[in-house]
Amino acid sequence: MIKLFVMDVDGTLTDGCINMGPDGELFKSFNIKDGYGINEMLPAQGIVPAIITGRTSQIVANRARELHITELHQGKHDKLDTLHELMQKYHCKKENVAYIGDDILDIVCMRESGLVGCPADACPEVKELAHFVSSLNGGKGAVREFVEYVIRHNQSMEP
Repeated sequence: MIKLFVMDVDGTLTDGCINMGPDGELFKSFNIKDGYGINEMLPAQGIVPAIITGRTSQIVANRARELHITELHQGKHDKLDTLHELMQKYHCKKENVAYIGDDILDIVCMRESGLVGCPADACPEVKELAHFVSSLNGGKGAVREFVEYVIRHNQSMEP
């Protein structure tokens, strides 16, 4: 059973574009369907949503707060240490973790997760590892599709 749902941000929850002005990052676009899956569907199933991202952004902090994601870990270039800390905190084994990401930095965490997803526009190396490749690109509802896949997976595991 999946208990922990871990997400990357740029290229997964967003389209991967970083819109910058003279004072830094201006905005990111998030998909409302992803938000519903994270904020409503996962908690209803007893699954903890978490974000591990290499970048640090107040925009991401704002979105996490809006979605009631308390496990927000930014500026993590070594994502695996953070994943292991979360697994320990929530008493998870590999088979209890779902991870969705899109690029090379996500591969170490994908190898330590029981269920792996990625957006349609993920890099080829990530797609090779994924159990689920969304029909949608990052930032366009790919996370919601994976949320639904994870819920179906959990339901198929029930006695």
